[in-house]
Amino acid sequence: MIRIQSDGELLNLCLSRTDKANALTREMLRDLVTAVEEARRSGVRALVLSGEGKVFSAGADLDEARAGLASDPVWEHLSSAIAALPCLTIAALNGTLAGGAFGMVLACDLRLAVPEAKFFYPVMRLGFLPQPSDPRRLAALIGPSRAKMILMAGLKIGADEALGWGLIDRIVAPGALAAEAAALADAARAADLGHVEAIKRLIAPEPAAHGSL
Repeated sequence: MIRIQSDGELLNLCLSRTDKANALTREMLRDLVTAVEEARRSGVRALVLSGEGKVFSAGADLDEARAGLASDPVWEHLSSAIAALPCLTIAALNGTLAGGAFGMVLACDLRLAVPEAKFFYPVMRLGFLPQPSDPRRLAALIGPSRAKMILMAGLKIGADEALGWGLIDRIVAPGALAAEAAALADAARAADLGHVEAIKRLIAPEPAAHGSL
């Protein structure tokens, strides 16, 4: 349910559970963690997160969420692992981003989305807490008040508003999403990994270490 493609410099991780709107299971999250940790060891220059179908991810699989996945530390572990990567990380959102799937996207350096994408994180309505780093990363991008509108008021916003708020960096036509993400990764792919890491740390320092499952 996670498609992995790599040429040694660019790693693509694609959510592939279209019959369930790419809702995330514990197995999928663990597979993502494993792939991200392998990316760190192998020295890829850029990582792209994407999804198949018309939804990037509906968040947690509801059956597994009710059974404890909603509060599982694997969410935080995944976002921390992505944030700690020394390479350029890009979320290429092929559609709506919801719930716990926010964490991995907020941890990326850049975010692209198709015009039809919607963004919502219904933790107030569902009675769950967001993972610890998500509110901080969200507020860093869009400000505390807008973060509260999403997390506390349950606001659902479209791509245009998300772009205006700074939640995403560019709106891209669906057919051009993969090419745009690859083009943005070109400079990092051609650079020395140490140089990529040095520039990334100058812009937004992140702790390098994260826990293990």
